[in-house]
Amino acid sequence: MRGLSEDTYRSRDLDRATVTRAYAGWAPVYDVICGPVFLHGRRAAVAAANRAGGRVLEIGVGTGLSLSEYDEDRTSVVGIDISPEMLAKAQARRTRERLRHVDGLYVMDAHELAFPDATFNSAVCQFVITLVENPERVLSECARVVRPGGELILMSHLYSERGAAAAAERWLARRTRAIGLRPEFPFARLQNWAETHGGVELVERRPVRPFYTLVRMRVVGRPDAAAH
Repeated sequence: MRGLSEDTYRSRDLDRATVTRAYAGWAPVYDVICGPVFLHGRRAAVAAANRAGGRVLEIGVGTGLSLSEYDEDRTSVVGIDISPEMLAKAQARRTRERLRHVDGLYVMDAHELAFPDATFNSAVCQFVITLVENPERVLSECARVVRPGGELILMSHLYSERGAAAAAERWLARRTRAIGLRPEFPFARLQNWAETHGGVELVERRPVRPFYTLVRMRVVGRPDAAAH
């Protein structure tokens, strides 16, 4: 990881209390502020899940902005979030929009998913994996609950690593932790996890405007126990 060590990146992971507190504050204004900013990234992630079809787990479903965009004929969706305040908004949206393809919405910690192995066809993490306390643990939990042949679909802003953009992201990182943002998370960390895990393969990495990256990984088997 250019410029900073892996230990340094790990030391900058956000703790659960910070994230929970931040998103309780975000809940009343999240749709207005973040809805338009995340639009293209959100739709790209959902489109990937729609192509895969079947049962979808959305990690960090938030206020449920994506729920109506899943194909109701091809998918059934379960959403989880650590923030009760955000999830209450998603529950209200589900009822208001009569989203019958949404099977359930649960307050749950993505580090300890309360689902059996191989339950879903895909796990979608939109703007989440860079913000959790232990990204590797969350990725391993996602891989555990996705069936072989299914996909992990990640959408986030990833660290630019060089030039003025990287310098700006490092500057912002010191000032945005309290509001639950993490602008300097590197792709190499996702790649390292995949190689260590042993049960997934990278199938796509592409930019999505304005400054996001879509990463898709296919579950190819159960990993060795040492990978967790």
